[in-house]
Amino acid sequence: MKVADKLVHIEEQIQEACTRSNRKREEVTLIAVTKYVTTERAKEALEAGIEDLGENRDEGLLTKYEVLQDKPNWHYIGSLQTRKVKNVIDKIAYIHSLDRISLAAEIQKRANEPIKCLVQVNVSGEESKHGLKPSEVLPFIQELAEYDRIIVAGLMTMAPLTDDEQALRTCFRGLKELQVRIQEAELAHAPCTELSMGMSNDFVIAIEEGATMIRIGTALVGEES
Repeated sequence: MKVADKLVHIEEQIQEACTRSNRKREEVTLIAVTKYVTTERAKEALEAGIEDLGENRDEGLLTKYEVLQDKPNWHYIGSLQTRKVKNVIDKIAYIHSLDRISLAAEIQKRANEPIKCLVQVNVSGEESKHGLKPSEVLPFIQELAEYDRIIVAGLMTMAPLTDDEQALRTCFRGLKELQVRIQEAELAHAPCTELSMGMSNDFVIAIEEGATMIRIGTALVGEES
């Protein structure tokens, strides 16, 4: 199925979720996660009208960037190794996985201009997931004040892979509550307006709980590799 056809269905779901939660459609950015598809499929997503693409490995991003350049807004959504920062930093609009000071220091060193970062939070507490504990988030963000090339644009989390709606809502609400706390701190370097949460299986619930960025791969562009 073509991306454009899948997009119609996804957009219907996004709009319905926005309506139920009294939100405007423009409050939610749809990121097509292209990590498992070819550059041609990513190009098809752009041609369907999607403006934001997400990659989780530097190799995948660089391969697609050679062809697509800066036509999409590139989001680095995977765990970013410090030594890989130099490969992608001047090509991406957002980093969704800032979770340690060593990474912040490398971003500060390599970035030519301020870059928007989302702090990754392990709300669910699963050992298999990256990210800070919720209790660590505010102190970490306060520590980032000394890095003037990092803008804390928001927070990111990955919910448990489950059909338990209540468990998903609890996770997403936890991230929303953290966002409110950070905004109340009124930190100049941390506007924290973005909540990156929700994927193919749970993005509707994420929108209802306040997501401003949803990361959809399989349901939108499929899997090819």
